[in-house]
Amino acid sequence: MQSKPHGNVGRRERSAADHDDHGGTTSDIQTQWARVRARLREEFGEAAFRSWLRSMTLFEVTDGRARIGVPTRFLRDWVAAHYSDRIRALWNGENPAISVIDIFVSGTAASAAAALRDTRTREEPTVIAPAAVAPAAAADEKGDISAPLDPRFTFENFVVGKPNELAHAAARRIAESCVAAKRTVPFNPLFLYGGVGLGKTHLMHAIAWHIRTQIPARKVIYLSAEKFMYQFIRALRFKSTMDFKELFRSVDVLMIDDVQFISGKDSTQEEFFHTFNALVDQNRQIVISADKSPSDLEGMEDRMKSRLGWGLVADIHPTTYELRLGILQSKAEQSALRLPQKVLEFLAHKIVSNVRELEGALNRIIAQMQLVGREITLEGAQDLLHDLLRANERRVTIDEIQKRVAEHFNIKLAEMTSSRRARIVARPRQVAMYLAKQLTSRSLPEIGRKFGGRDHTTVIHAVKKIEELIESDSALAEDVELLRRMLQS
Repeated sequence: MQSKPHGNVGRRERSAADHDDHGGTTSDIQTQWARVRARLREEFGEAAFRSWLRSMTLFEVTDGRARIGVPTRFLRDWVAAHYSDRIRALWNGENPAISVIDIFVSGTAASAAAALRDTRTREEPTVIAPAAVAPAAAADEKGDISAPLDPRFTFENFVVGKPNELAHAAARRIAESCVAAKRTVPFNPLFLYGGVGLGKTHLMHAIAWHIRTQIPARKVIYLSAEKFMYQFIRALRFKSTMDFKELFRSVDVLMIDDVQFISGKDSTQEEFFHTFNALVDQNRQIVISADKSPSDLEGMEDRMKSRLGWGLVADIHPTTYELRLGILQSKAEQSALRLPQKVLEFLAHKIVSNVRELEGALNRIIAQMQLVGREITLEGAQDLLHDLLRANERRVTIDEIQKRVAEHFNIKLAEMTSSRRARIVARPRQVAMYLAKQLTSRSLPEIGRKFGGRDHTTVIHAVKKIEELIESDSALAEDVELLRRMLQS
């Protein structure tokens, strides 16, 4: 009969021990975990939280070590690499006794959910304190305004080359200035422009990620111009324009993507103009992207064009072969698969439209290797990507190249197929052959036939000659780059 009271005492002693070890009861630990999750949702945004963090399940906390389970190895590696330090810092703020975060594979999502249900049945019902609810509500509110950030779009994952080095350096400078002890605004605004899929959005996300990871308290809003307009119309409809003004004029960094969308929309432009001025007056950073330079934005008021061109305007040029190859090599390393160099070079040569299509082609090859379990060859890549290669070929034809080059160098189109060897016509013909090799998927013999039935060795000579001249003749290099951009746009 005496053992029963001793058992109760034992349980009370263990409970007290748990309290000493963890800084609270099991219920307290669950409440702390709820607060940590709410802070993670607030800091990283709804999209990142759903993709990477929502499936985390707290299994146990012992001796200052929190064990958190996720369903797959991929999630374990990603969370450990990108979020574990922040999880530890947040939890250490809630409970100084917790110093180690252990991310492990708990099995399927179903088993994780079952473990959580089992944990809850063994505990008291968890009542989350208002302090834990408030950040989640704030996150939802913030998620409605600021667009989700892609966790892949960081400075570390951005491949730098001549076409984007100025834009990258400017974005990096702004990100570092925003988290410096003495905050400065190096140029306001930073205006990034260029074609589709060249890295504008990547750089804007990278700025936001850098600020959020270094100083989460900084208020950063990133959204498209379309969503800015939607929020403005909504404010007009519900007569909450003062709330709208307060929201956008109290940020530390405002980033607007695809600002060309508000061209011709006078009321939205008017509000954006005043928001722009208010932030500049407060020395707050503005970053804007568009598909054209400020002076070329049709339907935009002159005063708005003037404001957009105030700071630094950085043009992101179409990718070069070297940059495309660098991007492919970087992505291949991240996939931990060995791809033949010839396949990467083939993709860099043939898919020239934008980086998104280039990455899409590489992802298709990686999926083929992983799912089928077979090494990829150059012939296999050509078969697998035949539709993409045809699409790129349709965009630029040899006939179009010949026409554009002839117009640019002010020679007759017939000279492209003539037998004349005078430099005034031979050099443009070589440029056209070089571009045909770079921008189409035609074979060397096919290119030669389109240039008056010339041999494939003539095409090889022309390509090598232009490659050499691009390195030594800056004027010709500019001509070739301009022609490339005209043909790709």
